[in-house]
Amino acid sequence: MVSIEGSGGENHQKLNMYAAGCAIVASMISIIFGYDTGVMSGAMIFIKEELKIHDTEVEILAGILNICALFGSLLAGRTSDYIGRRYTIFTASIIFMVGSILMGYGPNYGVLMTGRCIAGIGVGFALMIAPVYSAEVSSPSYRGFLTCLPELGISIGVLLGYISNVAFGGLSLKLGWRIMLGVAAIPSLALAFGILKMPESPRWLVMQGRLGEARKILLRVSNSEEEAGARLRDIKEAAGIDVNCNDDFVKPDPLKKTHGEGVWKELLLRPTPAVRWILIAAVGIHFFEHAVGIEAVILYSPRIFKKAGIVGKQNLLRASVGVGITKFIFVFISTFFAG
Repeated sequence: MVSIEGSGGENHQKLNMYAAGCAIVASMISIIFGYDTGVMSGAMIFIKEELKIHDTEVEILAGILNICALFGSLLAGRTSDYIGRRYTIFTASIIFMVGSILMGYGPNYGVLMTGRCIAGIGVGFALMIAPVYSAEVSSPSYRGFLTCLPELGISIGVLLGYISNVAFGGLSLKLGWRIMLGVAAIPSLALAFGILKMPESPRWLVMQGRLGEARKILLRVSNSEEEAGARLRDIKEAAGIDVNCNDDFVKPDPLKKTHGEGVWKELLLRPTPAVRWILIAAVGIHFFEHAVGIEAVILYSPRIFKKAGIVGKQNLLRASVGVGITKFIFVFISTFFAG
């Protein structure tokens, strides 16, 4: 599973636990997103009954999160370049917390939709930046494994959402679904404080010319000084900084493009053959991952089981837990093949 890159012998074969911890904390935002997806599948049953809304309004409520997440992901890249990966994850947590509070309050359909949209923007930030942060703090040997943690986090969140449906589904109609949706604000707040205890991405620090800080962090997320030095040289070379420069701070050249300017032209208009194949593979994988309709199955599990003949709200919610368990098991297994 582990590929050895560079020098350093056995040290490269070991998973750095500090880097793993950073990636796990960053991936917690994906657990919150997965929870929101899973819990909404059950909450929609009660929302429709209390607010007296039509099927179309329910479907819009369910799908609006993905649309808003698109805008959040588009904003996240530039935001993370300016304020850093860590503070972008913090921002995503706060945005999602506000959305969860509004959904938990939800006196009417309009407020519920507003909360759902705000949460969607936070989800977009999370899905964009969590894998980036994980990749930038991890060593090449375990980068594939650690960048899969957000996907594993989504599966854990979906399962927790289904379990939450069962746990709160027996409460009163007015209270049950509001607790289901609003409780996500608690882990969002915890993550917001937790991520501030984590180090900033060393790659982002180098892009800002803060070489001394990047060097200290790389020593913590690497297994040896040799590995940390090699990673720092690679990052400096990619940033256009002299690899032999040992200063703690280098003033960034304003003429150099360090915030992704022109990246769309490079990807779509003038891609190298290697980049073209990478782009096709990446877009293809993501397209077919969603085209199979798995998100619809997750979001509408109770309705699907109802069509299959299962009766009773609690029975529908319990049956959905099986979907969450199955998804988690297979994502968990596949994660260990990504190293």
